Amino acid sequence: MTTLEVRDLVKDFSIRSGLRHSRLRAVDNVSFTLEPGRTVALVGESGSGKSTVARMIARLERPTAGRITATAPGGAPVDRRHYRDHVQMVFQDPFASLNPFHTIEHHLVRPLKLHGRAGKKAETRALVEQLLERVNLTPAANVAQRRPHELSGGQRQRVAIARALAPGAQVVIADEPVSMLDVSIRLGVLNLLARLQREDDLAVLYITHDLATARHFSDEILVMYRGRVVERGAADDVILNPQHPYTQLLAAAAPNPDAARGRAGGLTGAAVEPAGARAVPLADAGCNFRDRCPRVMDVCSKPVRDHAVGDGHFAKCWLHAGGPGGPEGAPVASAGGGPAGAEKDAAKDAGKDAGKGAAKDAGKDGGGRAGVVRR
Repeated sequence: MTTLEVRDLVKDFSIRSGLRHSRLRAVDNVSFTLEPGRTVALVGESGSGKSTVARMIARLERPTAGRITATAPGGAPVDRRHYRDHVQMVFQDPFASLNPFHTIEHHLVRPLKLHGRAGKKAETRALVEQLLERVNLTPAANVAQRRPHELSGGQRQRVAIARALAPGAQVVIADEPVSMLDVSIRLGVLNLLARLQREDDLAVLYITHDLATARHFSDEILVMYRGRVVERGAADDVILNPQHPYTQLLAAAAPNPDAARGRAGGLTGAAVEPAGARAVPLADAGCNFRDRCPRVMDVCSKPVRDHAVGDGHFAKCWLHAGGPGGPEGAPVASAGGGPAGAEKDAAKDAGKDAGKGAAKDAGKDGGGRAGVVRR
C-alpha cells in the first residue's frame, strides 16, 4: 500500500499592489504522514491553508519549500510520472468538478485511459459500471449514460469519488467533500468513503472545518490556523480535550446541545479576526494566534514549538511550555520555531504560575464537544 509523507511544506504567494510586491505565506512548515487504512483530518477555518496543502499534494500547486514523498508498497519512492496513479483528489464542489457536456461514462473512461487501465470497449464499460456500483449508483448502466445535470449533488460527489478511484489510487485527498451537500446526505457520503477505505486500505486526507465530521471520520486531527498546524493528536483527544486556545475557540463555536442544560464551556474573550496594524504577520516567528488570544503573554511573540500535552497529543502554545518537550522528554521538531534554549528562557520569564494556571483553564474548556460517534 502507498504511504505519503509531507515534510516542512511551505507555500508563498506573490501579491502585487500597484508597484509594490509582497509575499504571502499561506502554508508554513506543515508536516504529517498518511498511512494505509488511516485518515488524517486537516481542520481549520476558511483561509487557514488547508486547501492549499491539498493542492500541493495533488500537484496542482508547486511548493515553495519542503517535500512530498509517495512510497510504493515495495518501499520504493513513486516517480513523478506515476505519482497520480497513486494519489488522487476529490474536490469540494460536485457541481463544478464535472463537465456538463459529457456523460458520466466519459468522466470515468478518461482516467482509465490516461492511467493505462482501459482495455477493449466492452471491458472498459464493465470497469465503469463496477466503479459506479461501488459508490452505490445503480442501475450502473443507466447512470453511466446520464449527464451531470441529471444527478443530485450527492450523486455527483459519488461520481467524483469513483473517478478518484479509477486510476487505482491508494491515497485520496478529500477537500471538504460534503460541505456543499445537504445535511441529510452528508453522513451517507462519509460512510461511503469509510467503507471504500476499509475495502481498499486507502490512506485518506480529510479536509474540513467541521469538528463533528472530523471526529466521526478520522483517526488523527491536525488543526491549522493561518498556515500552521497549532495542535495535533488522536481525534478524540483533540475534540474532547482541546489544548490550544484556537482549537478551544473552534470547539466553542460549534453547536453544543449541552448549552441548554447549562453545561456549555468555551473560550471567552477571544477577539474577532484583527486587521491592519494589529494583525500578526503571516510569517512571524511567534504564535500567530496571539492577536486574538485572551491568554496572550509577552513570551508569545517569541518562536514557539510543539509541546506535549498528552500521549501523542501536541499543542504549539506557550501555555504548555512547562510540560515535557515530547515523548519520553525528547524535544519535538518545531513546525516553524526556534532554538529550544531560547524557548526555555522565554518560558521562565513568562512565569511558571501564569503558565500552569492558563494550562489548567485550557483543559477545563476542552470538554463536551462534538457528540458524533466515531467509526
